[in-house]
Amino acid sequence: MAKEKEIVTLDKLLLKTDTYLKEETDRNAIIKAYQFAQEAHRGQFRKSGEPHIDHLLHVALILTEVYADCESIEVALLKDVLEDCGVEEEEIEMEFGKNVATLLKGVTKLSRLHFSTENDYLIEYYKKIIVGMSEDVRVIIIKLADCLHNMRTLWALPFEKQKLKAKETLEILAPIADHLGIHKITSELRDLSLRYLKPEIFYDIAEKLNKTKLERDKTVSLMMHEVTDLLKEHNITHEITGRAKSIYSIYTKLNKGKKFSDIYDLLALRIFVNTEQECYLALGIIHSKFKPFPNRFKDYIAMPKANMYQSLHTTVFGVDGYLFEIQIRTYKMDEIAENGIASHWAYKEKKDASSAMQTTTEQKLQFFKSIMELSQEKLSSEEFVQSVKDEVLNNNIYCFTPKGDVIELPRGSTPIDFAYKVHTKIGETMVGAIVNDSIVPLDYELQDNDIVKINTNKNSTPSKEWIGMVKSATVKNKIRSFFAKNEKEIYIERGKYTLEKTLRKQKIAFHDFLNDQNLALLFREFKINDLDELYWAVGTGKITALAAIHTIFKPQDEKPKQEKTFKKKEATDIIVDGIEKVKVQLSSCCMPLPGDDIIGYITKGNGISIHRTTCHNLDNLVERCVPVHWNQHALATHYLTAIVLYTNTLEDHLAEIITKLSSLDVVIDEVKTLHRENLVIEIQLYVHSKAQLDKLKTELLKLSYLVDVRRIYR
Repeated sequence: MAKEKEIVTLDKLLLKTDTYLKEETDRNAIIKAYQFAQEAHRGQFRKSGEPHIDHLLHVALILTEVYADCESIEVALLKDVLEDCGVEEEEIEMEFGKNVATLLKGVTKLSRLHFSTENDYLIEYYKKIIVGMSEDVRVIIIKLADCLHNMRTLWALPFEKQKLKAKETLEILAPIADHLGIHKITSELRDLSLRYLKPEIFYDIAEKLNKTKLERDKTVSLMMHEVTDLLKEHNITHEITGRAKSIYSIYTKLNKGKKFSDIYDLLALRIFVNTEQECYLALGIIHSKFKPFPNRFKDYIAMPKANMYQSLHTTVFGVDGYLFEIQIRTYKMDEIAENGIASHWAYKEKKDASSAMQTTTEQKLQFFKSIMELSQEKLSSEEFVQSVKDEVLNNNIYCFTPKGDVIELPRGSTPIDFAYKVHTKIGETMVGAIVNDSIVPLDYELQDNDIVKINTNKNSTPSKEWIGMVKSATVKNKIRSFFAKNEKEIYIERGKYTLEKTLRKQKIAFHDFLNDQNLALLFREFKINDLDELYWAVGTGKITALAAIHTIFKPQDEKPKQEKTFKKKEATDIIVDGIEKVKVQLSSCCMPLPGDDIIGYITKGNGISIHRTTCHNLDNLVERCVPVHWNQHALATHYLTAIVLYTNTLEDHLAEIITKLSSLDVVIDEVKTLHRENLVIEIQLYVHSKAQLDKLKTELLKLSYLVDVRRIYR
């Protein structure tokens, strides 16, 4: 699909920047950046056929539409020199200064990475890109301008790449632009994405709009005259324009089941006044003549959107009975509505643009705050990316505290999400919720504009059942962290008590045992970092109190190498029929125990590996197997095995399970939680025999909350 190319020059760029960048030094810096880029990219062309420098000029021109600062214009022109031309960062810093070099480095980092709408290996990079906004939000604005020009020339790419690029833009970059409040970029990105993703629908809507254009223009013109005369009668100075509805916004309404003829806000006006008070006066005057359509009034001035957008929205029955959507705002509100965070460039006050925009972003954008909260949580990269998509980039709901403060939440949130969003302490001590003056259960799904009051009790704590009720991954993580912290403290106390008790039995003074020299030895021996970690290891059974004590005070009848007590096997544990003095080893796949039926497998160069006769790894390998049996007179003291415990509760009984195991004369090697929701636990431990393991399983199943105990065969 060919397209007539827009002619772009340096003079055209300077004509735009001269309207708001008044310093001669700014003009000279832009010229210098252009000349540097032109020389660096000489002979380079894009797939659309245009010289690469034309693309850079287009990106810079897009940035002038949002009144970008001088440094951003420079970086837009230089954005590909590090990646495509072999220019070094040091040269950029020497020629253009540290600020430009740092900003360019951030933009280059983005250009090396491709956003992906799939949770594949790129998710870690996606996380870095989003969190990277905290360093300089101008990086992402330059990226958006670059993306917009790429979308304008997307016709030059192969069909499949067009689809992928459009999907990436629609699902990731357009929502970021929307949350930054940059309407003029958001709207075009969405329309262009739809054009390539669903061309039949795009052109069908465009055709219908064209067919009704003359009639709509005539009706809008009549309505504009009526409203203008009305406001002039009341001495309200204003401007009024007709407003075109974007194709994508019409598509979203059609996608919800509406007919084209039922989309009543195709006719739209926008009114600009000087003050906030005049916004409300104009609204009242318009409503006095044109009847408002029920339930279509929105006051975004008193309650701004999360991206700082402010305006009054109303729909009225206008001339000839047509429905009109009317937006009323001040000129300042319009600047923010169109440019969002980009309206806070610091060129007017000659301040540092980066710090000025970052301050505004942090103070005013809930989007930014949500990203930062997520980045600080201990989420996996995949959880982080999914949370950004579900909780930040999607269409969220807005609820209110009783004082009128707005709380932004993911759709599907409950009062628990709300409480934690207000403050973690409120969440941890909540006991109930009242929504719109009615008591609701904690799993109640909140709706837009709900007024939520959280009841708290300072002695109350969270319940593990909440994890299944909340929507936000951040809140789930906070609840899990609460229990992990509390459980750790319990284990630390238990470990300290156990160690002190064992030391008394051994007639060893506590202060003699825990002097600096002994602690250093314990930390090194058990690979731990501090005393609390030692107590925790003893409390969970990972280290026995006696093992810790014997590390410092060796028993008189014990050799220094204590590990031999817990050997996996001795050469004489296994008798290989017809062979003497052969190297044998117990397999780690089925972990055989004395009492199991066993067989030997002749390995290549590593002796004989001992397996249970039912081990699936020996299927079809009979020809290399030899008969073996246990030597009952020379068995090792302990053998490693593993079990999985299945519970029927969300409550954590791990401490009780470990205590039970310790009483059964086993040594715990490792404990892992496999499934937090239903508490499935894997425990590796040393036992004497299969008979002891069977007895252990029987004893464990006496615990009411355990439904099954299984031995693991890997």
